[in-house]
Amino acid sequence: MEGHGRGVLRMTPEAMRRLADKATQALIDRLEGLSDSRPWDGDFREVLEDKLGTPPPEHGRSAEDVLEQALRDVLPYAARLDHPRFFGFVPSATTWPGVVAEFVAAGFNINSCTWLVSSGTSQLELVVLDWIRGWIGYPETGGGLLTSGGSAASVEALVTAREAAGHPERPAVYMSDQSHSALKRAALVAGVRRENIRLVPSDDAFRIDLARLRQCIADDRATGLQPVAVCANAGSPGTGAIDPLVPLADLCAREGIWLHVDAAYGGFALVTSEGKDLLAGIERADSVGIDAHKWFFQPYETGALMVKDVAHLEDAFAIGHDVLQDTVWGTNHPNFADRGLQLSRAPRALKMWMSVQTFGMAGFRAAVQEGLDLARRAEAHIEASPVLELMTPVSLGIVCFRVNPGDGHDERSLDEVNRNVLAEVFWDELAFFSSTSLKGVFSLRMCIENHTTTWDDVRKTLDLVERLGRAALAGK
Repeated sequence: MEGHGRGVLRMTPEAMRRLADKATQALIDRLEGLSDSRPWDGDFREVLEDKLGTPPPEHGRSAEDVLEQALRDVLPYAARLDHPRFFGFVPSATTWPGVVAEFVAAGFNINSCTWLVSSGTSQLELVVLDWIRGWIGYPETGGGLLTSGGSAASVEALVTAREAAGHPERPAVYMSDQSHSALKRAALVAGVRRENIRLVPSDDAFRIDLARLRQCIADDRATGLQPVAVCANAGSPGTGAIDPLVPLADLCAREGIWLHVDAAYGGFALVTSEGKDLLAGIERADSVGIDAHKWFFQPYETGALMVKDVAHLEDAFAIGHDVLQDTVWGTNHPNFADRGLQLSRAPRALKMWMSVQTFGMAGFRAAVQEGLDLARRAEAHIEASPVLELMTPVSLGIVCFRVNPGDGHDERSLDEVNRNVLAEVFWDELAFFSSTSLKGVFSLRMCIENHTTTWDDVRKTLDLVERLGRAALAGK
């Protein structure tokens, strides 16, 4: 029947306001009570299936009741990545202006794909990208696009590198054995055969071994493979190690190979003078991947791919389409859909722009520096402890350590003790950290970058590990 469905998905202004007010209050209450809650909660599928596994209802119910169920039965079962004592993996602690920007952008229903469809957010993306370009130290030719995160940025970088190399039939890509799995997956998506993704051994500092890399490239050229890209770490996921960026840039320049730097975790250290020194040479990379939803405190899906010459991106991704022919309006203006994988794109720049406009770069610089400082204090605390052992020097906010009093316990025994400590913290304590394997040795790992974390949070967590470690050792 004509008009039968008209308006059935709308709400009155009063109902919209009540729902939004309830959601806002729930978020504020959550943030205010975060420190007193556990950093992680979860449940098994059969339990959650009982709560949520129903068919779609034929008739709706109160939106406020639906929100209440989501707040009760869905959203709490997760890692609280913004908890001040969540040190696992790579935390993400957002700013409130960033959260509000997400809400407003969704309400405006913006697709930041072309200049015609959204010139305002396209311009804002140019502004934010130019900030990042300046922090990296790229020339005026530099540019890029905001992405969902490091995984998408890695794919787009390696596709661009492949195209810049002439799309060879037998490409090879090189990375450290410490590199993120996203880089391996990106190489596969870019058309590199699994056996031609070279994982170059790392040295004692967990940085790529340059001599082994040179030899690998030479051997591959001799067998007819064509090196397409070298992927460097600017903050490896395991230890925060920074590969030797200047020598890598020299090597890639001599060999005619694209240099991509994965700075997803560590790149925003660049806003501090210390970080700028640590990441010297990053400006020589052909491309850089960086995530603002990590150390720049933005909601998720705020990554970026930056390229020293942005024309390479459009060479790789710009494809004409009859349905989009009207986007000729705005000629000589950038269409971000021509720079990467996505056509439909969220206006990601708004949250970064609103956050920086609200707090200023002085605030962000201080917050990033605090993460660097807390990690160094944690390093000193561990080195002074009779129970804890530092596994590798601290780098870019990552602290790797373990329980080891140094009184003759064998490696298997120490491994079991540390796994037990991790399990007990995971299930029962008001802190959370994760683990890694350092050349086969099990290690506890803390990543410190939350702008709400204090030294008291870090110290209490380390003291907890000491206490649990002593108890575990006594029970051996």
